[in-house]
Parts: sequence; C-alpha cells; structure tokens
Amino acid sequence: MAVVGVIAEYNPFHRGHGWQIGEVRRRLGADTAVAVCMSGNFVQRGDFAILDKRARAEMALRGGADLVLELPTPWACAGAERFAQGGVAMLAATGAVTHLAFGCESGALEPLAAVAACLESPEYRAELRRIAGGGMTFAAARQAAVRTLAGDAAECLSRPNNALAVEYLRALRAQGRAIEPLALPRVGADHDSGGESGYPSASAIRRKLLAGGDWRGMLPEAPADIISREIEAGRAPAAMDNCLRAVLARLRRMDEDDFRLYDGGNEGLYHRFYAAVHAAVSPEEILETAQTRRYPLARLRRMLLQAYLGVPQAAQGETPPYIRVLGANGRGRALLGRMRETASLPVITKPGHVRRMDREVQRVFDQEARCTDLYVLACPDLSQAGPEREYAAGPLML
Repeated sequence: MAVVGVIAEYNPFHRGHGWQIGEVRRRLGADTAVAVCMSGNFVQRGDFAILDKRARAEMALRGGADLVLELPTPWACAGAERFAQGGVAMLAATGAVTHLAFGCESGALEPLAAVAACLESPEYRAELRRIAGGGMTFAAARQAAVRTLAGDAAECLSRPNNALAVEYLRALRAQGRAIEPLALPRVGADHDSGGESGYPSASAIRRKLLAGGDWRGMLPEAPADIISREIEAGRAPAAMDNCLRAVLARLRRMDEDDFRLYDGGNEGLYHRFYAAVHAAVSPEEILETAQTRRYPLARLRRMLLQAYLGVPQAAQGETPPYIRVLGANGRGRALLGRMRETASLPVITKPGHVRRMDREVQRVFDQEARCTDLYVLACPDLSQAGPEREYAAGPLML
C-alpha cells in the first residue's frame, strides 16, 4: 500500500485541498493512505492560523486525510527552505511514507527538478554572487542566476507553489530520502487570490471570515460546520488584531540586539526592525516602516511573529526531534501501528509521556506549549484563552 505524505497548513481546509487528496487516490489507488504534516497554530506567512491546530486537523481527517502530524513552530513559521526541510524530515522519519505529493502551478515535475538541481550546483552559487547586490531582492537575484544556467525553467520560481515545490525536491535530495515526489496541478484560484472560483483560495476565505462576510458557500460542508462551531465557541477566527497590545508589549521590551536572533539573513535588518518597533503603534505599521524593496513583507511578518513568540526559525539542517500526532482515523491508526516499528523519531500520542523522553524533545515540546499559550490570546473570546493546554490534549481519533 502506498503512503503519501502531504505538507500543508490547511488554513483553512478547502475544496482544492480535498481535490488534491482525491487526486492522490485516483492516481495511486483507493487504498492509499494519506499522512499530512501540518503547521501548528502559526503559519509560514508569519501569522496566527485562523483556527487552532486541532480544529484544522479535524478538517483534514473529515476531508480525506488519514493521519495528521504537527510541524512545530520553528519550521512552520520559517522561510520556504526551512519549512520544507522540517516537513520532509518529519514525513521521512515515519519510515512509512513512500510518496510526497504537492500542488504546483506547473503541474509537472521536470522543470521543478531542473531548478532544484541547479540551485545545488557550484555554478549557481558563483552566478548568484556575481548578480547579488545593488538593491535586488534575494528572490529576484536567485531567479536571474537560475535563468542564466537553466533557461526557461527558472520561471518556476516566479510562482509561490512552484517555488515551494522546488524546496521540497531540494530537501528530499539533501536528506537522501527514498521518497518519490508526485507533482499535482494546483486547481482553482491562485495563491493569495481574491478572485472568484469554484475552488477559492485559503486567503480569500480568510478575508471573508475576518470581515464577517458570507464565507460558508466557499467551503465544503464539513470544514464549514467546524468553523461555525469554533466561531460559536469564541475560538475563531483567531487573528493578531485580537492581541495587538500583547504583541507590542513584547516587542517594546526587547533591546536592539535581541532582534538579531530573528534576522535570518544576517544583513543588519534587525537594526531597521528595532527602529520601526519604536516608531510605530501597531504591527502593521511596524511592517510598513521596516519594509524596503530588499526586504519583502513575508520575511518581515515572520520576523515579527518569531520575535513575539521568542522562537527563531529552525537552523540550516535542523529537523524536528519528534513526531507529534494531532489526529487519525482507522487507516491512520493502522499506520501508527506500523510506525511503532519503522519510525526513527519518538512518536507522541500522549503528551504526558514527553517527560520521559530526551532533553531535546522536551525543549521543543515545551517551546510549542508556550507558543500555544500565546496563540489563544488571539481568540475572539478571552474566556477561551486559558493557558497550559498542550500537555492535557491528546490526538483526535475518528
């Protein structure tokens, strides 16, 4: 039986995600198991997930996934390279995943593989050094260098899902994982699009939710019911706007050198970011003040969120020290049974058992627990913001 890994945020789970899981089974067989490595309570764009990880794991299971694992915050809130590095490592550590499926605008593996190979070559590094500088963003310099060496294949890097797919292929290659990549076409509206579509994007759905608009028809029935339940309970939609003072209080207490830890490029951006913190009265104003042509907004948003949480992105080559299970159905439970023999990392189904595990597992899990304590401050109803939930919450079993 094939076991297909998917790295996702499901923020929230929508029709395009359901199509992807269905397409995996159409290609590989109806008995294919789908294991999802999903971001926890914070996401790669540098923001709070609109619903907490347990609600989103339930969406995934009701949408066709069999097993949902949590990608911890240092990888979930990192740039594309570290995000892919963590997700690929976790799925590979199950010892059971045979394929990695991902959506991409190209829908074809060949150009993505050509770009991934180019990015690992010494010729690319030399060309990047020649081009870099002069105010050009890293992304633009990278694409120009790849275009010189790989021609039209470089256009992959101009589309967000293609670019992330390239990082998945690089992570598979770097980690020496015997997992077969499966490129699937992205269906529906573009990433971050607000355009009308039978498959609306997650960003369009989030905007409707946050604005109090008519969002229900944009989603399949099960995710819509889960969102309605979470809204009624006062837990959703979670948003940074609900805890602006907490964010500002944390940032204003930090010294200038404290921000260096979150300056992933080591380019001195932290000086500019510190100045923005002391000139602005909202997170959005901090981002507007710090932003330049060289520093894209997504990078600044991640820096702001990492500083608020006190959690820098994972280091180059660093991978999660455990596999945390958020939920499973019957097929997922059977897969967990196999993982007891095949997994190369501890599998956490009972959080209380973390205290019996090694120091690094405890450190990262404790860090995740503190992040959850800060996440719940973004709930619309403060009565839902009670702390210390992580060690009491086991996985959802359907």
